[in-house]
Amino acid sequence: MRWLDDTAPAHLPGGTVWGAPLPRGTVASPDELRLRRVGGDAVPAQFWSLATWPDGSLKWAGAALGATEQPGDYEIVADGAAPTEPVHRVVVTESADAVVIDNGLLALELDLPRGGDAEPVDTLFRRLRRGAVVVAENAHLVSLLQHEVADDGSTGTRHPFRSRITAVTVEQRGPVRAVVRVEGVHRAVDGGREWLPFTVRLAVIAGSERVRVVHTVIWNGDAATDFVAGLGVRAEVPLRAQPHDRHVRIAGADGGFFAEAVRGLTGLRRDPGAEVRAAQVAGRPTPAVETWSPQVSTRLHLIPAWNDVTLTQLSADGFGIRKRTAPGHAWIDAGAGTRAEGFVSVSDPEGGFGMGVRAFWQSHPGQLDVRGLAGERATVTAWLHSPEAPPMDMRFYHDGLGQDDYASQLDALEITYEDYEPGFGDAHGVARTHEVTLFAYDATPPIEQLALDVAQLQTPPLLQPTPEHLHAVGVFGDWAPVDRSTPLRAEIEDSIDFLLAYYLEQIDQRRWYGFWNYGDVMHAYDLDRHVWRYDVGGYAWDNSELSPDLWLWYSYLRTGRADVFRLAEAMTRHTGEVDVYHLGRWKGLGSRHNVQHWGCSAKQLRISSPVYRRFFHYLTADERVGDLLTELRDSDERFLDTDPTRKVRTDAATYRPDPAALAVGLGTDWGALAATWLADWERTGNERSRDRLLGTMADIAAMPRGFLTGEALYDLETGRFDTTRDRVSVSHLSAVFGLVEVCSELISLVDVPGFAEAWHEYCRLYLASPAEQEQAVGAPLSGIHLEQAHSRLAAWAARHADDDELAQLAWRAFEGMGEWLVHRRDFAAQRIEAPHVLNPVDEVPSVSTNDAAQYGLAAIQNLALIGDRLPRG
Repeated sequence: MRWLDDTAPAHLPGGTVWGAPLPRGTVASPDELRLRRVGGDAVPAQFWSLATWPDGSLKWAGAALGATEQPGDYEIVADGAAPTEPVHRVVVTESADAVVIDNGLLALELDLPRGGDAEPVDTLFRRLRRGAVVVAENAHLVSLLQHEVADDGSTGTRHPFRSRITAVTVEQRGPVRAVVRVEGVHRAVDGGREWLPFTVRLAVIAGSERVRVVHTVIWNGDAATDFVAGLGVRAEVPLRAQPHDRHVRIAGADGGFFAEAVRGLTGLRRDPGAEVRAAQVAGRPTPAVETWSPQVSTRLHLIPAWNDVTLTQLSADGFGIRKRTAPGHAWIDAGAGTRAEGFVSVSDPEGGFGMGVRAFWQSHPGQLDVRGLAGERATVTAWLHSPEAPPMDMRFYHDGLGQDDYASQLDALEITYEDYEPGFGDAHGVARTHEVTLFAYDATPPIEQLALDVAQLQTPPLLQPTPEHLHAVGVFGDWAPVDRSTPLRAEIEDSIDFLLAYYLEQIDQRRWYGFWNYGDVMHAYDLDRHVWRYDVGGYAWDNSELSPDLWLWYSYLRTGRADVFRLAEAMTRHTGEVDVYHLGRWKGLGSRHNVQHWGCSAKQLRISSPVYRRFFHYLTADERVGDLLTELRDSDERFLDTDPTRKVRTDAATYRPDPAALAVGLGTDWGALAATWLADWERTGNERSRDRLLGTMADIAAMPRGFLTGEALYDLETGRFDTTRDRVSVSHLSAVFGLVEVCSELISLVDVPGFAEAWHEYCRLYLASPAEQEQAVGAPLSGIHLEQAHSRLAAWAARHADDDELAQLAWRAFEGMGEWLVHRRDFAAQRIEAPHVLNPVDEVPSVSTNDAAQYGLAAIQNLALIGDRLPRG
C-alpha cells in the first residue's frame, strides 16, 4: 500500500477506508486478511468483500483503518494470524426503536422509523455524545421551496421542508467501522407534500471523534414551479458555559480562521486582565469572574453577546462573514475572503460540535449558519445550497426554437450540435452527492487542531494500492505503469502529462464549479472568443463524451498521482449523479453533452455506464457509488421506452420496441450493458447478470459478422441476442465509450468460445485497407473515423495475434493516419491576457476534450500492448 499523497500523515484522527485488489485464486474470504505495518506488527483493521473473481476468490477487498496518532506504511497480508482488536472497538446496538453506534470516544444515537400511528422520525440522529457530554442533538435535513422566480430577482414565498425518515439500515457493524444508511424524503412543515428523496450514510471509525456523512438528494420536481431556495444539514448544539466561554470557529481561505467568543473580552475600554484575554483568545476556560478587574466583571451585562453568525460563499471567488446580536437587529460585516473551506464549530469548555462540507467553495453556493449562540442551545446549519443565492432554476434554457419534429431536430445538430426534443430537457431524477464530516470535541479545540481537521476534511488521507501492485494483479484491462526508458516513450509520456496539467489548470481558470457543475469539464473550444463553448448546444458540458472519465482513471492507475485521482474523483461524483437519472421515465440512463447537464434528448446507457464509476468504488470502497452500480442492474429495460437511435435509424418507419427483439447496438449499448452485468456479477454474485453477460458474449461470437453486425436484436426476458442476423454496420462511436476496455477485461476474465476471435476480427478490420475489408466482409467498411482513437484496437489485435504489421499500423494511426485528431508535437499553451478575455487564460488550439480523452487512452493502451514495438527513429 501507499499513501495517496506519498507520505503518511502526521496524525490520522479520522482513520481511512480504501479498496485493494487481490490476485486471482489466492484469497477465499476477507476474513483471511490482516493489515500490518511494513516491517512491523499487525494493526487493527476491518476487511469486507467488494468483488470476486469468476472462480469465487476475492478480487477486491474493502478495508478500514481506525484513528491513530502514528500512521505509517502498511501492507495487506493473508498470514492466518488472529485478528488484532482495536483499543476503541466500534459496537452497534439495535433495539426496537433505536440504533446506537459507540466507538469508545463518541456515541451516535439514531431513532428508527415506526409505522402506524407513531410519530414520524424526522432526525438523522437524535444525539451525538462525546463521552458523557451531548455535543449535538436532533440533526436533520432542511430545505426551502418557492414556486416562482421573479425576473427582477425578488424572492417569493418560501415553504420550509424537513427530513422525514422512511428507513434506517445498519450496513456495517465494526469492529473498526460501522455504517448506517438513512433514507427518507423532505416533507413540508406546513403541509403534506413530500419530495426530494435522499440517502444519507453515517460512518463511525474506531477511536475517531468524527462521523463521516455522505448525503445524496434526488431532484424530482416540476421545473416550471419547483425552485429549491435552500438545502442543508442542521443540528442543535447544547451550550453550558457563560457566553464569554462559548466559541465559534469558521474556516476561511488558505488556512485562515474566523475565531471569536460569543461575548468578547478583548478590545474593551477596560481590561479584564491579560490572563483572561489570553485564555479567551486561545479558547481555554477563562479564570473565575471574581478574579477579573471589577471594572469589567461588574459590567458584563453591558457587553453585547453575538447570537448569530453567517458565512456565505455565493461564488468560487468570494465569501463574506457577518454577525448580529439578535433577530430584528442589524447584521454587521465581520470578515471576507476568497474560498472558504466549509467548516464551522461551536464549543465551550465542556464540549463542542463541528460540521464541515468537502469541496465547499467548489460546489457553491454554500452557507454556514450559527443561530442562538447566546441561549441554551445553538443551531448549526451547513447549507449545501445557500438560501441567499438565487434558487435552483431547473427549467430548460430555450423555447425549442421550433424544433417540433425529428427532421428539424437533426437539422439543428448541423449548426449547434444540440440534440433537442420537446420534454426531454427535464432534470426530474438527477442527483447530487455531498460529503460532510461531523466533529465531536471534548472542549474548544486549539486552532492548530482545527486547522488539521479542516485540511483532512478537504484532503482526506487515503491508502491506495501501488500502481505496480494494481498492474501485477491484472485489474482494469490494458495499461501499464509509466515507462520512460526510451526517448519516444518519454515523449509520449510527456504529452499525456501536458494534457493532464492543461485540464487541471482549465478547471480553475474557467471556473468549472458550482452545485450542479463541479466535477465536469467542457466539450469543445471556441478560439474566436477564447472560451469553451459553454453556450453552444452540444459543445458545452462534456457529460462523459468520448470517455474523459476513463482517461483520468487510467492515468491515475499508472501514475498514482494525487491530483489526477482527485480530478477523477470529482468527475465520478458528478457524472454518476448529475448526468444520470435515478428515478422517473429515464431511470438508469444518462444525458449526452449539452449546455445543461440534463438538456440533451439523447438519453443513453453510454453515459450511465458503470465502466466510468467502478474505479472509484473499488479503490475507495465508497458505498454511494456502489448504489449507482446496483441501480443499473435492470437498465436493459430502458430499450422498451427509449430507443437511443430513434431519430436516425433507417427502419424508423417500421421499428417498434418489441420485448423479444429490442434493437441494441453492439458498441455503446452492449458495452454499457456488459459493464453493468460484470460489475453486478462480481460485486453481488447475481446469476441473472452473469448469465446475461456470458450469454450475450456467446451470442456475439455466434453471429455471422460478430461485432461488425453493429446492432443485434435482444430478448429482454431471456437476456440473449438473436444470432441469425447477418449484416455489416460500423460506427466510429462504438468503441470510444468503454467497449475497448470492457472487452479487454472480459477476455482476460472468462473464456467464452469465439468471443475473443470476434473482438479480434473487429479490431483487425477497423483500420484495415479497403481491400482487406472487402475481402473479409464483401465491401469496404463505411463509418471509419477517429483513426487515432482506434489505433488501440489495432494494437489489441497485434498483441493478440503477435502481428508486427498490425502493430506498425496501430502506431501509424496513432501518429496521425487518415482523419487524426491531435498530434503531440502541436501541444503548446498560449496565454491570452486582458482585455481580450475576462480573466487571463491558457488555451491549446489543437485540443478539445474528445481529442484529449481519446489521445490519452490510445497512448496509454498502445504503450501497454505494443510499447515494445514502437517505431524506430
